Amino acid sequence: MKVTVIGSHLCPDTLYALNKLSEAKADIEFKNLSASLPDLKAYLALRDSDPRYEAVKQSGGIGIPAFVLEDGTVTLDLGDVLK
Repeated sequence: MKVTVIGSHLCPDTLYALNKLSEAKADIEFKNLSASLPDLKAYLALRDSDPRYEAVKQSGGIGIPAFVLEDGTVTLDLGDVLK
């Protein structure tokens, strides 16, 4: 399975997800928002236009980690990725 993980090396939830995906032998592309302004800008564009982020934004969250599957599906649920 190939998955793009959008998150930050400063986020414990992102680190947990990366470890679980590594254990599952996933092919991981990591977009570290703390290290790349272009990746941060692309993520903010996604976050600002995707209705699934409304609850996250209203609660003051960032919405990471986020996962983009091979078919382009975006999810915030690690369980969806590990199925």
